[in-house]
Amino acid sequence: MTVAHPKFRAAAVQAAPVFLDLDASVDKAVGLIAEAARHGAQMIAFPETWLPGYPWFIWLDSPAWGMQFIQRYHDHSLVYGSPQAERIAQAAKQHRIVVVMGHSEKAGGSLYMGQWIIGADGETIAKRRKLKPTHVERTVFGEGDGSHLAVHDTPLGRVGALCCWEHLQPLSKYAMYAQNEQVHIAAWPSFSLYRGGAHALGAEVNNAASQIYAVEGQCYVIAPCATVSPEMVKMLCGDDPVKQQLLLPGGGFARIYAPDGRLMHAPLPEDQEGLVYADLDLGMISLAKAAADPAGHYARPDVTRLVLDQTPGDRVIARQRRALEVERAEDDEPALPAPANLRVAASREAA
Repeated sequence: MTVAHPKFRAAAVQAAPVFLDLDASVDKAVGLIAEAARHGAQMIAFPETWLPGYPWFIWLDSPAWGMQFIQRYHDHSLVYGSPQAERIAQAAKQHRIVVVMGHSEKAGGSLYMGQWIIGADGETIAKRRKLKPTHVERTVFGEGDGSHLAVHDTPLGRVGALCCWEHLQPLSKYAMYAQNEQVHIAAWPSFSLYRGGAHALGAEVNNAASQIYAVEGQCYVIAPCATVSPEMVKMLCGDDPVKQQLLLPGGGFARIYAPDGRLMHAPLPEDQEGLVYADLDLGMISLAKAAADPAGHYARPDVTRLVLDQTPGDRVIARQRRALEVERAEDDEPALPAPANLRVAASREAA
């Protein structure tokens, strides 16, 4: 009997939001969702913090200077259960398409770098937060927890997501690989900052991170990447020539990679808004894994292994518990490690 593998078209967004305007950006998102569906896509992925836009002001000057944008950034960040969130979920349902939204999530008085996976029925599949905001991002956003390093069963395969430089964290990546991820969303904000050469913040290095993720994990990687609009540059840089050299218009490098690292489409020019598409056949993953599966037959769990703590909840209490559990584990640890390349810590009551 022939085993059927999901085959579907995916779309990655390369576009700027209406910066710091949540309602207008949701309008634009709904339009892009409809466009992707018209072109036969069953999944669409949006860039990092696309709602209400990546906070480029944190890179351009001092924290004191950037405070002028903070209240507006909070006010226009997405709250789950809000009318704006409901519009996105309804668009997914109306167009029968899986939506992976990148957004600034507002919860209480804090913000988080969120990714929301919505099924084609409009129901939530997963909500995750970036585990560790990068560098100056920590002046704006809080942290996720181990429950956000997760891969989810869907009709389109096993789907997971990470943001930006989470793709430079080897243990986080391995945690995803070892959960048999098949379709990965790698959300990027734009490669518009500090341009020139193979800079760590530039397109060359970060596209390589998406590509190597596909090769290491033997999975499809959908890598949406926003653009910076001239309006955003004017708002953030004004007439300051120094800031204008730091943040340039464009920076869109949306990509979709196959499990062998192959680019699956013709790229858009970096200053052009639109969608890139690719037709995914999950049956092809077996060919890549037959060569090298670092989370399977190519692993050496007797030499190296990863312990993944997926405890959700309040991080202060959870860390206190974890410290106690580490002490107990040291007392009970066998002389030889268990032959598993990923050990998930025992499920514990949420804090």
